[in-house]
Amino acid sequence: MAEPEFTAMGVRIGKGLRSLTRAGQVRINDGRLELLTSYGSEIDSAPVQAVRASRPWFASEDRALADLNGKRYSLTLGERDPAPGEPGPPAARRFIEAVRRAAHHGG
Repeated sequence: MAEPEFTAMGVRIGKGLRSLTRAGQVRINDGRLELLTSYGSEIDSAPVQAVRASRPWFASEDRALADLNGKRYSLTLGERDPAPGEPGPPAARRFIEAVRRAAHHGG
């Protein structure tokens, strides 16, 4: 099994005003975006080509939105794991770039 193309741990995943998990996981693997609880149970998943990822213009740099299967999820991606000695892009931007990259490569 190949390494996931993107993984973020400790993600707060919400839908509307409701928090679904405060320590979930977001993963892009084999052309699919997966939203998981802290226990690894699937909240939702979809092919990356069907996912719309964006950043709310009014939010901090660790926030992103993911639209999949007709539902909008708010993600707070606080974890940063850049290369040693490099600040790296904010987690939300890395997530959005990873979704776009995976959608283009998935065909």
